Amino acid sequence: MPQPSTGTLLFVGCATLDSIALVQDYPAADSRTVAADFATAGGGPAATAAVAAARAGANAAFAGVLGTDEEGDRIIHGLQAEGVDTSAVVRDEDVRTGASVIVVSKATESRAIVTRPVPPVSFPAGGRFSELLQSAAWVHTDHLGWNAVANAAGRPAGLMISVDAGNPIPEFSPRGIALYVPTIERLRAGYGADLSPEALLGKALDDGASAVVATAGSDGAWVVERGGEPVHVPATPATIVSTLGAGDVYHGALLAAVAAGLPLVDAAVFAGRTASASCGGLDGRSAIPHQTINPVPASI
Repeated sequence: MPQPSTGTLLFVGCATLDSIALVQDYPAADSRTVAADFATAGGGPAATAAVAAARAGANAAFAGVLGTDEEGDRIIHGLQAEGVDTSAVVRDEDVRTGASVIVVSKATESRAIVTRPVPPVSFPAGGRFSELLQSAAWVHTDHLGWNAVANAAGRPAGLMISVDAGNPIPEFSPRGIALYVPTIERLRAGYGADLSPEALLGKALDDGASAVVATAGSDGAWVVERGGEPVHVPATPATIVSTLGAGDVYHGALLAAVAAGLPLVDAAVFAGRTASASCGGLDGRSAIPHQTINPVPASI
């Protein structure tokens, strides 16, 4: 991986406002259910990753598209309160900000999401997004932000790109991606369900990724860099209130650790610990720890 950097980490893609209810069991039709807890908080893969990176001490910026509605205002204020640069966010009066209602079941440690889709992610040429793209140490994108980064006019040669590939990205190839972070399920969907995790990582390297971190929830993650051997990083035990946003937190913490200079395996350990801690909160952000990345490699 590259040398440590204190430059900006630019996160591109989805931001939502989430209303979350914690219940014992999912409500039945025409029923009234008393929630054990209720929260409203910012969400979205790229935006939550930016918050996780900022809480790990990184200089984080978020670029996405929001409406000029109340939900958009609350998302902006939440990101700014975390120290995330929102100067590249586009506010479009012709769209509605992404929002979700989420019911979390204590009995099954699962969730059901009802969502209003996020507006398409695109940016005007020559604007603030272009400026940040030129100067960023790393650019991280989720599935909705990928096209804006991949097709950006004047994208710098050698741009360090991290991709959250937990959700499908049409016609995506990891070729030239410095840090490719899919789920094991996504790799199996692309390369074959009968392959081992190690073989799946090898396929991703063959397709051009420089480094791969494949996450597998409670099974931890598998990590490999070009020229190296795959390593399994066990999951960190967690007291789970909700797993909402845990994968997004993982991506932000992972990139912050990589940018700070931790070896990739140790960055994966750090990310796993951070994501596990975040599961102690009902929403995807409130329990993300404020922390300093230790430059001494951790032990798994």
